[in-house]
Amino acid sequence: MRKDGYYTKIAPKAISQARNDIATWKAAIKQASAVDNPRRIKLQNLYKDIALDALLTSQMENRRMKALASKFVLKDQGDKVNEEATAILRGSRWFYDILLNALNAHYYGPTLIELVNDLSGIRVVTIPRNNIEPVSGTLLYDENDSKGLSYREAKEFGTWLYEFGHPSEFGLLNKAIPHVLFKRFAQSCWSELCEIYGIPPRVMKTNTQDPAMLTRAEQMMRDMGAAAWFIIDETEQFDFAKGADTNGEVYDNLIRLCNNELSMLVSGAVIGQDTKNGNESKETVSVNILADLIDSDKEMVTSYMNQAVIKGLFQIGLIPDGLRFAYEPQENISQLWKRATEAMPYMEVDPAWVAEKFGIKVTGVKAAQPTGLSFFD
Repeated sequence: MRKDGYYTKIAPKAISQARNDIATWKAAIKQASAVDNPRRIKLQNLYKDIALDALLTSQMENRRMKALASKFVLKDQGDKVNEEATAILRGSRWFYDILLNALNAHYYGPTLIELVNDLSGIRVVTIPRNNIEPVSGTLLYDENDSKGLSYREAKEFGTWLYEFGHPSEFGLLNKAIPHVLFKRFAQSCWSELCEIYGIPPRVMKTNTQDPAMLTRAEQMMRDMGAAAWFIIDETEQFDFAKGADTNGEVYDNLIRLCNNELSMLVSGAVIGQDTKNGNESKETVSVNILADLIDSDKEMVTSYMNQAVIKGLFQIGLIPDGLRFAYEPQENISQLWKRATEAMPYMEVDPAWVAEKFGIKVTGVKAAQPTGLSFFD
């Protein structure tokens, strides 16, 4: 039982809530790319900030969840599925946490996780990315330290500690940062436009040197929200100021551009968002592009599992030796049904196979219609 891991030695840090801009991003890249003492603290803080964007979150979740929902198996050297070991991992929340961290390495960059086995069972702890320096393979107990643990040389590496992602990569979210920041800027400006010009400003001219008239004018302006009319002196003048000439098209266009760029970055296409120019053939192509990206994600996860994780799980006694991780092949049900129906007039089709593949319970073979009779005879 391994209750205490390296993660317990990490000093927690508060995240700055200062407004981020392109200058912040440039400074973060400079810090992460430094030859001497590189740090990814600012970059990872930016990742956490932009991950709050609704569209970016939905695109990432859509791609990740499809990969996580794909069924996997553990096979032995003879390519036979080990049902018992497969059932153990499929029924374990902690193993799906490992898969999720492997997928997240594509977005956040190098990811270090630690397995802990306590009274509640096995847990997966994601080491804060602010505290790892992947190029040198250093775990910093305080993110501002200059020295730390060389985790790749630790005895637990490969059994209780696992690393995903290439050390020199920054992750896909690095390319999403400018689009989220520009989008946030456009939303802020559009919101300010609505606040100022949504209702035309009211203008009232009065004698500001007369305290009584000034107080009366202020009271009338405050009551305008509840009172639809009021009476003014003949020497006073009331009017609505001219509103803005734009309704925010420039902001709308910038937000739309940023959303499209984020969709292209994560999903490879704009899927289901462009209702004006969208059509069925375009959506079909876009969905196929996303499917190809998901397949690549699964290939990446498979390599991580077979190169390190599966071997490590054997060494700590969770699964038998000699197994390898694999995803079950995805079948095109529509194409399979078409082939099956085309083959039925010429050969016998196994009813049990039809029930398993298509969920159609076959009770028997239907009697052929007499030749020359129509359906309604």
